[in-house]
Amino acid sequence: MDQKLIQELINQDSTFNEATFKSYVDNMFVKIHNAIMYDELNTVSHFMTSEVYQTFEQKVASLNQQNLIQMYDELNVKSTEIIGFEATNDELKITVKLISRYLDYYLNKETGDYVSGNNQSRVEKENILTLIKKRAFLTQNAVRKCSGCGASIDVNANGVCSYCGTTYNLEDYDYILANIMTR
Repeated sequence: MDQKLIQELINQDSTFNEATFKSYVDNMFVKIHNAIMYDELNTVSHFMTSEVYQTFEQKVASLNQQNLIQMYDELNVKSTEIIGFEATNDELKITVKLISRYLDYYLNKETGDYVSGNNQSRVEKENILTLIKKRAFLTQNAVRKCSGCGASIDVNANGVCSYCGTTYNLEDYDYILANIMTR
């Protein structure tokens, strides 16, 4: 992304740091794909809008109905690039191009046997992610606190306060996934 756009982003969100943001996106991407593999979407729901969550929920339900596990084996992020930024009255929207590499195949859920796909060499996929952040939360302290007990929130955790059990949604604190397209 060109430095002029990065500066515009920083002007709109003074807490923005490009390296930290890219690391956050990479981590979120890997966690979401692991959650799909292990049928544990509830552990990543705080990273995404309810619409994106429902899309992944439908994908996992379809896999379960077919008695399949989609494997994203040896998943890694090759590159992450901010390719767009838009500010509206209500939110900030960042578009990211993320190149991922992984073995993409299916297993039988009951037996663990290989069913189909590529389990020999990694495929490379281009993913376009849109992340949004509510403007109302731009002025909040960078340290995120649990609304239940006041403890610091670990954004890489599963969306539940480890001290009191309060469920939180990153939508109230940070950028969340609003759309993902894979090419």
